[in-house]
Amino acid sequence: MTSASSAPASSAAASVGGLRDFIGQTFAITAVEVTKLIRDPTELVTRAVQPALWLLVFGQVFSRIRAIPTGDLTYLEFMAPGVLAQGVLFSAIFYGIAVIWERDLGIVHKLLASPASRLSLVLGKAVAAAARALPQALIIYVLAALLGVRLAARPGALLSVILLVALGSAAFATFSLVVACVVKTRERFMGIGQVLTMPLFFASNAIYPIDLMPGWLQVVARVNPLTYLVDGLRATMIQAGPSHFGLAADAGAMLGFLAVLLWLAARLYPGLAR
Repeated sequence: MTSASSAPASSAAASVGGLRDFIGQTFAITAVEVTKLIRDPTELVTRAVQPALWLLVFGQVFSRIRAIPTGDLTYLEFMAPGVLAQGVLFSAIFYGIAVIWERDLGIVHKLLASPASRLSLVLGKAVAAAARALPQALIIYVLAALLGVRLAARPGALLSVILLVALGSAAFATFSLVVACVVKTRERFMGIGQVLTMPLFFASNAIYPIDLMPGWLQVVARVNPLTYLVDGLRATMIQAGPSHFGLAADAGAMLGFLAVLLWLAARLYPGLAR
């Protein structure tokens, strides 16, 4: 009886210990990545410049000419969540270039030789990307407020924006990591990254409603993960902001996208060492 009852207890203890190790390994990778950012925070400012220009120039001009119908929202209010999502996308999509540098410096080989699981390695980088996106989001948020955008100030809305930004950044950074694992060179990665960003941005609802798109582009927009990030941000960031799909569908689509990419990245990451 004693040996039979102790077996499940030992198994449970091993499971708890394994989970504790996984969490510790994940946040060890996250801490390393965040430390790099703290030592050189200039990237945060430079990555926020382009979205800021979209708000200051493109948003201001189209708000005046009223060429795009946006319902009860001003065009600037309609566009602000799209610009925030653009900032998330543009900063995260080039995250993989750092992984290629680590490969060239031999850091990837050392990480793969450690006892850390492959999933914890890629998840740690995804969590770090989420942390990197939040200061950039704050910059865009403050600028939107200064331009008169009616931002939702409820604690629940702010928390939802933070979670969506973190989720979107983690997903697109993991997507970038997958691309880096496939191409393995900086030159190829930069070319592919530049090719991917604009189609993802323009084939979404970031700067115009889905209903205005031609039929084929609406289909593309509905399978574009950026569309769901923008839709969720529009519903939570703006006062009385509309949601085309519903916040639960937006969050579910982004979580599913992230889960698939984490699984794929964990399988491909060891190939960087070859």
